[in-house]
Amino acid sequence: MTTTGTRHLPATPAVARIGLLALRIGLAVVFAAAGLAKLGGEPAMVEMFADIGAGAWLRYLVGACEVAGAVGLLVPRLTCAAALGLTGLMVGATVTNVAVLDTSPVLTLLLALAAAWVARVSSPGSRRR
Repeated sequence: MTTTGTRHLPATPAVARIGLLALRIGLAVVFAAAGLAKLGGEPAMVEMFADIGAGAWLRYLVGACEVAGAVGLLVPRLTCAAALGLTGLMVGATVTNVAVLDTSPVLTLLLALAAAWVARVSSPGSRRR
């Protein structure tokens, strides 16, 4: 008796590197856009931070962290640290969405998980020799 089906082969190192690079670039675009919206005073961002009860200082701080993290994701030596910082930022955003804004935490959770995964696979200890 024979069995038919698809056999899943492990991703080649080149495919894995390309996938990681694509995720890093995608996250960098998302965080750069969000950070620039905050720094640029996008009305929705101004209103959201007013609803949080924080002044403009927090909006500027978060925006600057997002832009710095986006740049860091694109610099190989900084990728792990940037991804860890963005993970922490998204954990805080998730808590704020649930506890203060009463909005869905799905997007911030997905971004946190993606950034955490990038940090994990980009960490120096994860490289095989």
